[in-house]
Parts: sequence; C-alpha cells; structure tokens
Amino acid sequence: MNRYIRTIAFAAFIVANAISSFAQDILPITGSWVNLFYQDVRNKYTNPQYMDNTDPDFWQAKVQEMHDMGIEYLIFMATANEGKADYPSKLMPWGYDANRKSPVCAIMDQADKLGMKVFMSIGWAKDQDDNLKIPHILQRQKDIMAELAQLYGNRESFYGWYLPVEDCLGPILSDAAVKAVNSLVDNAHKLTPGKKTMISPYGFFCSKFDDPRFGQQIEKLKVDIIAYQDEVGCVREEFPMPRLKENWKKMRAIHDKTNIEMWANCELFTWEKGLNSRQSALIPAAMPRIVSQLAAATQGGAQRIISFMVYGLWDSNTTPYTIAQPHVAQDAACDYESWRAYEGRWPTLNAMFTNKALNSCTINDNALFDGLMGDENPNDKNWVTYSAGHNTIDLPAIDNVNDITLRFLQCKKKGIEFPYKVYLYTSNDGKSYTLIATKDVPDFPNDQHDSWIDCITFKCNGNKYYRVAFEADNKVAIDEIFINMQIIK
Repeated sequence: MNRYIRTIAFAAFIVANAISSFAQDILPITGSWVNLFYQDVRNKYTNPQYMDNTDPDFWQAKVQEMHDMGIEYLIFMATANEGKADYPSKLMPWGYDANRKSPVCAIMDQADKLGMKVFMSIGWAKDQDDNLKIPHILQRQKDIMAELAQLYGNRESFYGWYLPVEDCLGPILSDAAVKAVNSLVDNAHKLTPGKKTMISPYGFFCSKFDDPRFGQQIEKLKVDIIAYQDEVGCVREEFPMPRLKENWKKMRAIHDKTNIEMWANCELFTWEKGLNSRQSALIPAAMPRIVSQLAAATQGGAQRIISFMVYGLWDSNTTPYTIAQPHVAQDAACDYESWRAYEGRWPTLNAMFTNKALNSCTINDNALFDGLMGDENPNDKNWVTYSAGHNTIDLPAIDNVNDITLRFLQCKKKGIEFPYKVYLYTSNDGKSYTLIATKDVPDFPNDQHDSWIDCITFKCNGNKYYRVAFEADNKVAIDEIFINMQIIK
C-alpha cells in the first residue's frame, strides 16, 4: 500500500462555534436517587453508618449541593425500610426522632424552595428485596403510596412516582413485571392524576432487542418514563461500552413506537472491592469513563440522563457533610464541574466521544494517524500497544504544527495503564531533537474494574518536526495521535 500523508482543510462553517455546541452534544446529569437507609456495605460511603441519616440539616445541605451541580430531579429510592418510615406515617413506626422534621419532609421542603422535581418512592414494604409477586407486598406498597399521596401529593415539587420494580429486562421483560408495574401505575393515577410514573429496570446487556416480543412487552407498560440502568458501573460485560452504544440505539427505535420517554440511568460508581457484591462499597468512577457513558446515552437518543446516585459519590469541596470516599470524591466532583464548564481537556474528550474530533494529518497505513479511534476495549484493532519502559514515536513532518494530542487507554485488569510521563521534543532539521515539554497523563485511583480513555495535549510552537516519548511501568495503548486537531460542530 502506498504510504501517504494528507492535510485536511476544514470549511470555516463546520468549525465555527464548536466549543459552544458541546452543551447540546452531550446531555449532563440532571437527576439523582436519594437513599435514606443504610442497607449493606454498598452504602459504606453513600450512607455511612457513623452518621445520622435522619438529620434534616444533612439532607437540606445535600439537596442544595445536588442543585448546585445541576440536578433537577430527585428520586427517592425508598421512604420506608424494615417496618419503619422516614416520613410521618400512620401505617408504621417512625425511623427518626419524632421531635424533629422527618428526612422526607426536609428533602421536600428544600426541593420546593429550589424549584426541583421529586419522584416519590413507594418502597419498601419490607426491604430492598421486595417481591411484588407476593400479594401482601404489592398491597403494602399501594398503602404506602396512598399515605404519601395524602401527605405530599399537593407539594409544588411533587412531580411523580418512582416505582421500585427493578425487574430484569433481559432477555424479555416478564408478564409478571408488566402486570405489577401497571397495577401500581393505575393506583398512582387514581391517587395523583396527572403525575408522572417512572421505573428503572436493569438487564440491558442481556436483552433480546431484535426479538419482536421484547418491544411488545415494553409497549404494554403504562409508565410515563423508563430510566434504563446502563450497567457500566456493574460491569455486566467485561467491556460494556462498545455494545452499550448500539443497545441505546436499538432501545430508542423501540421507544419510538410508544409514548414512553426513554431516560438513561448512568452509573457513576465503581466498586471498592469485588464487583456487584453487597459487601463491596460504591466509590466514584473516573470522569472520562462517565463522559463516554453520557455521550453514548445522548447519541443513542436518551431524553434525560439521571443517575443512581450523585450524593455520596461526589462531595462538594464546600460541603459541611463529607461522607463519600475521602479525597477522591472531591476530585471527582471537581472533574464533573470542570466538564460542565467545558474547561481543560473535557472539550477534547467530548469531541472524541461524539466522533467530532478529526486529525488534520492522516496516514492511511499508520494506525496512529489514520483517524480511527478505538473503544474502551484493549482487543479493539485500533489500539497500538507498547511495552513497558521508554518508547519513542517520531511524528510526520507537517508544516505549522500548533498542537499534538495523544489518546490513551486505561485497562489495569489487562495490564494496560497510562504512562507516568510523556515528553515532547522538537527539531529544526529532523535530526537533532530538544525536549520542550513534559506532562503526566491524568491519574484516577479507582481503576480496579474499569476501562476508560483519556488524553493529553501539547501546545506547539509551529515547527515542522516533533517527537513524543513516554515512560511506563506497564504496557501502554494508543489509538491516535492528533496533529492540529479539528473539532467539527
């Protein structure tokens, strides 16, 4: 094959105002679950046992923090657990001090004040393992719904109901699940006409989207909103991102035949110890992984992105109640706020994850300059792998180089990690090179289970000849080196 280099000239109209378009390119997180109860080790940081989960001041502060992060919707996971209510119930004993405001009232008051929208939960009749196939469990949830409707149904922030029917979608949603959901929806409409109803099932990874029966079961549901768990945090597949992108599009096609809104429940967490274990705590995931999730959901047609959950994974630097993973939670929150502001490297990653980053220099038979990017999977053929130690790459000779961006893969479980130092050299003659810059690839400590993509950019001085080098303790994977990256609108 003939090896050739071409420089792409981009029309001004597709590049102009590119940065300002990012807000439309990737939806932000606008909703979060609220979990009032410590149930198992998964809640180690989201609801620590050492704190008073019933403190109304705590919930007032956390609702304010979420509002400041752009959260519009609050979703109660449960308002009762193990026979005790966190609201002034007449059905069961209270799980809080009767001499102060209940946690549910505190959250509703703050949501009213801030103009937020609340989905009220009707769980739990018993505990987090409620089985709605059992008649008295289903009836108890209806009784809780009736009581909550009377207490809060006329509140300004009361937007609708979260129905905790987290059945598995895959391979096909069961008739029992459809029946239970629709029974609760009918009850909700009787008690609170006009209010929304939402479920958040799992099972994306094992759903048979192409089986006509799958879509038929979705069409039978009477809910207004389905917020599908994207299962990236749970890592139901070893490398979930590639297939998730296609699954969102398939689900969008199914929803187009219904009047049900399709929302994404993007998981912001990873696991402190083992995967998907009630004895392993939820901790913050790396922001580049999350941006890729948000991009996949947005491009797949999700109308809103919410998450289980925001508080307890991210802690504001100004919070009076630090509960999440020490230090890491503040860094994760800062990363999200930086992303929302389109600062630093985030506009570049946005463009990469939405296929709007183009290489001005392409070399057809060189994987590092062919304009093709890999997925979060080391088996993707677009990744070029280098051994541990010192590696050097000479870049093509291009006039007027202004910036160079390298894209790396992190996949510790497969022995692939970011280099700890990256160097940029330049030359006037292509023979004798001088070091002009050194950078670290952004590091994130919660890397036991996940794969993600990150990048670094060097600003250049317009020379023609450049060389990059890096030091690494493990294998390094690079799929593209952009020269004078162009971001299309």
